[in-house]
Amino acid sequence: MEPSHLDVLIVGAGLSGIGAAYHLQTRCPNRTYAILEGRERLGGTWDLFCYPGIRSDSDMYTLGYSFRPWTDPKAIADGPSILAYLRETAEAYGIDRKIRYQHRVERAQWSSKDSRWTVTARDGKSGNAVQLTCNFLFTCAGYYDYEKGYTPDLPGRERFRGRVVHPQQWTPDIDYEGKRVVVIGSGATAVTLVPAIAKRAAHVTMLQRSPTYVVSAPERDRIADWMRERLPPGPAYAITRWKNVLFGMAFYAYCRGRPEGAKKLIVAGARRQLRGTVDVAAFTPTYKPWDQRVCLVPDGDLFAVLRRGRASIVTDHIETFTETGIRLRSGQTLEADLVVTATGLNLKFMGGLEVEVDGRRVVPSQTMLYKGMMCSGVPNLAVALGYTNASWTLKCELTSEYVCRLLNYMEEGGYTQACPRFDPSVQEEPAISFTSGYVQRSIDNFPRQGTTAPWKLYQNYALDRLLLRRTSVRDRAMQFSKSG
Repeated sequence: MEPSHLDVLIVGAGLSGIGAAYHLQTRCPNRTYAILEGRERLGGTWDLFCYPGIRSDSDMYTLGYSFRPWTDPKAIADGPSILAYLRETAEAYGIDRKIRYQHRVERAQWSSKDSRWTVTARDGKSGNAVQLTCNFLFTCAGYYDYEKGYTPDLPGRERFRGRVVHPQQWTPDIDYEGKRVVVIGSGATAVTLVPAIAKRAAHVTMLQRSPTYVVSAPERDRIADWMRERLPPGPAYAITRWKNVLFGMAFYAYCRGRPEGAKKLIVAGARRQLRGTVDVAAFTPTYKPWDQRVCLVPDGDLFAVLRRGRASIVTDHIETFTETGIRLRSGQTLEADLVVTATGLNLKFMGGLEVEVDGRRVVPSQTMLYKGMMCSGVPNLAVALGYTNASWTLKCELTSEYVCRLLNYMEEGGYTQACPRFDPSVQEEPAISFTSGYVQRSIDNFPRQGTTAPWKLYQNYALDRLLLRRTSVRDRAMQFSKSG
């Protein structure tokens, strides 16, 4: 029979949840734990999304785990390969045996008197509520709403005789062979879908309201290939990982420090890829690089289908759907058999988990993020949130390592509670600074962050390594206490 009380409960068996489990059982071997996963399989995002061309938009040497080298030749990997990597990792370290599937966590209630969480989950098989208790709760559910993506109001949609689908709800029966397809959007999902669908569709039109920065990167990392042939897997992987981390940090710093120069560089790259076949204005945004995420395309695949005429790009606004397509404000009509609304995702903090502390409901937007992972006034709870300007895993692994340090410190000192207490003199700012629509629609439901450490997330891997690995877990903001 599975225990109903554990030292640590991890919520979510995706990329960050599996990583958290590895660090926990490695660094805190005496702690009991389980992973509660709402779906029937592990993998999180990489099991949920199955639209054509699904792939990473970060290199796998940094998106992969530090403790398990990525050995596939592709640096920019497809979704099935990433999912296989996660399954193999979970199996290799026995993590798969700790997962309780179809347990969707709904509520967590903290008792200061007992120093424990009571967690209510919905059993997907029986439909019944299941209660477990734990001393520490670690939520690794990402920040996407897994139930549905974001689709704006589309005038006249009911008149369209074709099919309209959001990528998050993609199913195997969707047929685009020889069809005219319109993909609405210009973000990471859209630039992935267009070249993938263009392989079989009659024609694909990418319809964007405004341009996005798009850069091309090699699907294979030649330096990584060279080192893999000459060094053992571990050192080769570690060197490649740091190479890519430092390059990403330098590129981001350049974009933020010299935005006009960075803009010219990125747009010039797009111009070279297009070779005069498409007006580069379609890839020249009005905002600064990294005000929104810069999209990555492997081996310039998006630019290639545009050059060949397999796809086209239109910058305009939708006036209305018609029976056979979409009429734009300019008067142009896009004929379509299938419309894919790659219009973004909905964000949901901690997967929508309801949290109470001693009977008081916690409103996330009224809390402050401590070290990018804990909420002020909420004891013994950590949240895995990755970077927005680098690979998700880099920050999540630092978070897992810190949680293990915190747990070991509490055990050594006989403490049962660790709770960040916010200093009201610290100035506040949004936790995510992006101007992207998916962020702006939801950011008011997220915790805030401060302007100084330990209340600020710097979006800088080197700085965060120092903050989370080297500084003491005991500081003025963290209050430790014992039961009673």
